[in-house]
Amino acid sequence: MQQPLHRTTHWSEVWQLIKPYWVSEEKVSAWTRLIAIIALTLAGVYINVLLNEWNRVFYDALQNRNYEVFKAQLIRFSYLAVIFIVIAIYRIYLTQGLQMLWRRWMTEKYMSKWLSHQAYYHTEIQQTIDNPDQRISQDLNALTNGTLSLSLGLLSSLVTLFSFIAILWTVSGSISFMLNDHQFVIPGYMVWFALLYAGMGSILIWWIGRPLVGLSFDQERFEANFRFGLIRIRDNADPIALYHGEQQEKNQLSGQFENIRGNWWSIMRLTKRLNVASTFYDQFANIFPILVASPRYFANAIQLGTLMQVASAFGQVQGALSWFIGAFTDLASWKACVNRLAGFNAAITAIEQHPSHLSHTTCDDRDDSLVTRDLTLSLHQGRELFSHANLHARRGDKILITGPSGCGKSTLLRAIAGVWPYGHGEISQPPADQRSVLFLPQRSYLPIGTLRDALCYPQSSDGYSDEELQQVLKACRLHHLHQALDVRANWTHQLSPGEQQRLSFARALVIKPDVLYLDEATSALDEETEQRVYQLINQMLPDTTLISVAHRSSVAPFHNIRWKFVKQADADQEEMYYSAPSVIEISSLNH
Repeated sequence: MQQPLHRTTHWSEVWQLIKPYWVSEEKVSAWTRLIAIIALTLAGVYINVLLNEWNRVFYDALQNRNYEVFKAQLIRFSYLAVIFIVIAIYRIYLTQGLQMLWRRWMTEKYMSKWLSHQAYYHTEIQQTIDNPDQRISQDLNALTNGTLSLSLGLLSSLVTLFSFIAILWTVSGSISFMLNDHQFVIPGYMVWFALLYAGMGSILIWWIGRPLVGLSFDQERFEANFRFGLIRIRDNADPIALYHGEQQEKNQLSGQFENIRGNWWSIMRLTKRLNVASTFYDQFANIFPILVASPRYFANAIQLGTLMQVASAFGQVQGALSWFIGAFTDLASWKACVNRLAGFNAAITAIEQHPSHLSHTTCDDRDDSLVTRDLTLSLHQGRELFSHANLHARRGDKILITGPSGCGKSTLLRAIAGVWPYGHGEISQPPADQRSVLFLPQRSYLPIGTLRDALCYPQSSDGYSDEELQQVLKACRLHHLHQALDVRANWTHQLSPGEQQRLSFARALVIKPDVLYLDEATSALDEETEQRVYQLINQMLPDTTLISVAHRSSVAPFHNIRWKFVKQADADQEEMYYSAPSVIEISSLNH
């Protein structure tokens, strides 16, 4: 089922995203770095406290024309500034290092979760999450970077607030005024002005910027869809060129980019309103404390140094209270990435916990390669493909699976492989440590790398000699490749579909599996080459159990058993015919 694009993420889910690294096997290193960063953050706040006191002494020296104190304070400022710079540099350095360590650990975990239990396969079939590659590559980076910068920024603001609020309370003194013949005295009045100023600003920014989280979420999604569209054209350049489908592809890309443009204009309009409010707030904050404190200065209650100290302390308190305002845009982006990662986690967890009624057991008879009992398979939406199939394949059998398109032939192979969970019944096979199995799909997969690695995939190429690999290439009519074993390339783009399928058969001859499944693995080959590769399989792998899905009758002579999918609906009712489940008829192929 499709996950909602905008899902509400509770703080418990946020904590579940953040927590694992801090209790992992790397927790000692992580906490050591974090404590060092916090210590440097506190040291930076302490330097700011000293600089605040420096403001009072320095400006009093200017007002009193005291050159000796003026000179001493310049020297004091110099070493305070050097210390502050060193602290700031190493705090950033350690934070960046911790961010990368955290990101590396989370990337490893998320890649493992995505690749385990064929989650990448099921999420693509079910369309439960969009662009999982972006969530692993970009959103994890945004999560680690944003969590550290925002949390450390909040910590610094809180420490700054508690450090300077006492200073501001002390140096600002009290203010009194008359109202209805009553005198009112407000102690530490600058503190109350700072609270009022920051509170009103925060409420205003929150009210204006609330929609930014959803807009940021959509922007990431639209950007990822546009990138995927561009990559899809590159991966399908040949068929698009043959269809002359450039205009259609351009229209689709233009539509995807229009989503980006429209959403970006919405972000721009909202950001403009945010900038109007935040810029006015920041600029007025420069003069506001001077305006509020100036009556006491002109009344000779305080000197210039104290006025400047009050203004500095007010700025620190107001800045700390305004952390939310300054961080709102980053918070919105961070929250959007948290929502995406929480959705990713939820989709993967749902797959891991999906109650499969298919039972995978081990065969009792060592000669059995495959046994199914009352096997029923369906699509993930629930439509039944076939039911109560009782199939039996013994070692060395050559089985041909035939039937109309869409009846469940390929799905049967996927269920046998353990990647299709939708259905019920029992599938029995020899233990994994007592058999080797290889599946050759219609669209062959060739990893980017050397031809040697592509030929031996998914096994390592270390155990095979050049002579052995070259012989199977020649046998599969790939003579022109036998000198290219160590050439690195994207072989999917270098080889034609027919060459890719022949390379897959060469792979089977190299690996020599006990059971070989072919899912229309010769669809791109001419009949003569198709018969050639089937002959090679039967001659070079006589004891291998062969189970192949094919539509051409020309491959029947290379098999001794047929599993035929037959529709049970009335053929005159086309819609009913193609939606009805099939049954599997078993027959012998006598040649």
